[in-house]
Amino acid sequence: MVGGGIGGLALGAGLRREGYEVAVFDRDTDVTATGGYHITLDGRAQQALAQLVEPAIMRRLRASASALRLRDRDAFFDRRGRLLGHGPDLSASSSIDVDRITLRMLLAEAVGEDLNLGRAVAGVAVAGHGMPQVRFTDATAVAADLVVGADGTHSVIARHLASGPTNRPAGIIGFSGRTRRADLGLAEQQRLGTRSTMGIGPRGAALYIGFLDPVGNAALDAPELSMSITTGPTYIWGAMFPESTHTDVLRHLHGAALQEALIDRFRGRGWAPHTLEIIARADPTSVAAFRFNAASTHAAELAPWAASRVTALGDAVHATPPTAGMGAGAAIQDAADLLTHLRTVTESTNTITDAVGSYETQLRRRGSDVLSAAMKTVRLILATNTALGAAATATLSPVLATAAALANHAATRTRTSPRNPGPSHLRRGSPR
Repeated sequence: MVGGGIGGLALGAGLRREGYEVAVFDRDTDVTATGGYHITLDGRAQQALAQLVEPAIMRRLRASASALRLRDRDAFFDRRGRLLGHGPDLSASSSIDVDRITLRMLLAEAVGEDLNLGRAVAGVAVAGHGMPQVRFTDATAVAADLVVGADGTHSVIARHLASGPTNRPAGIIGFSGRTRRADLGLAEQQRLGTRSTMGIGPRGAALYIGFLDPVGNAALDAPELSMSITTGPTYIWGAMFPESTHTDVLRHLHGAALQEALIDRFRGRGWAPHTLEIIARADPTSVAAFRFNAASTHAAELAPWAASRVTALGDAVHATPPTAGMGAGAAIQDAADLLTHLRTVTESTNTITDAVGSYETQLRRRGSDVLSAAMKTVRLILATNTALGAAATATLSPVLATAAALANHAATRTRTSPRNPGPSHLRRGSPR
């Protein structure tokens, strides 16, 4: 296994659990050396993960995760902070949010001694006997029956298979950070609430604010099992701008300097000062920049290689912008599917190559679905960065805000108005 991210560790854990001889190689020297942001696992991703790890790991995950069903409905705001509408009812949702570091630590524990850190992979080759070999920058090559590239957007393995990049920049630069809810003023705490929100303004400026509370909203009430790195209500936000020479400058800034630059950029696009408090009050050490990369949304263009003893999963194949919150979940489902198909090698006359071929067919379909969902938001943000799109956004926002305010007022009146007491002769205590 090349890559110790979420997908690679999940597959490594599953293979180890079923008795396969496995080795996971990652260039990081510390499993916590990753972005401390949250990821969403829907019901399908959780079912897939349950096939890969022991029940005890799943219990600890749920005790460390925040249940979406316990938070308020998501909301959409404009650049002035005016409510435009709400997302779907989450009361029946089985999805959970979990810190990326927390999940990676749990999966690394499940892989155990088969995880090899500090091992940078230089490439892959096929030896004379037909077995693939993983080559390292500073160690002897290792041969294997199967090599899986789980090494992310800039995958060495997938690039080898495709004879070139498997994705390209999506046209958006993202900036993320963490802000404790208690660090915001009362007005912003009340406006944002215990929910996730999204705001899109003219000229491609967008701000996503995710609410994470794995203590108060724990999916499993078992604090003795929790190992979440988030210990109180926290907003984990992502600022987005169209990629340009102006935003390239921001990518080289860090901490407080990057915070100030982001606030200035939003102000220049007409955002109200109070909507930017989430950025101003963030932990400076958590603020970082990253580029959105995306593979093709067309299934036929994903994993464009013949099946062999070398394959890949997750962002190595279907690099997905974070705008749908489905990338990590899809990688876990990839891992579960590959393990399922590998079982057929011992249960039938299938070869490893046959199993990989069947797996890659499903991989292409799933990758296409996830990418299509994520790119809808990307295209919407980019559409506001035109003269027509900017004008339409500025014009429609107050109209939608007024409609939302009227609907909210009507709903409030309905909830608070006294019940119709009915005809007077039926009222209790009325004179006859």
